[in-house]
Amino acid sequence: MTSATHADLLKNHLRPAIKSKRRGRMSTGVLLQNDNARPHTASSNVAIIQELSFECLPHPPYLSDLATSDFYVFVSLKKTVFRSDEEVQHAVYKWLRSQPKECFSRGKRALPKRWNICRERNGDYIEK
Repeated sequence: MTSATHADLLKNHLRPAIKSKRRGRMSTGVLLQNDNARPHTASSNVAIIQELSFECLPHPPYLSDLATSDFYVFVSLKKTVFRSDEEVQHAVYKWLRSQPKECFSRGKRALPKRWNICRERNGDYIEK
């Protein structure tokens, strides 16, 4: 992802989706959890985040323990060896469709606890 792609995602996809699906959320505040990837920290994107009145949570250097997709969403898929991109896409699609609606809210609720553990351990990985 480039910084231009990230900017487009924020302005033309995320913001309209929040406005239509979470009415009132724009006025109460939006918290973003971006990692420290270059597109997320580019000065142009930091300016866009401020322009949109989003608040970006501080994030230490990349930690898989805090990447929701790594510690919660796709943990079961990590155990599989895929032979092609198509196999990965099919497995992800099948897995996503099989999850109950509350699956993703459980992952989000688990994040603050993991964040605190990472902070207490000064960024060391959480032992499983």
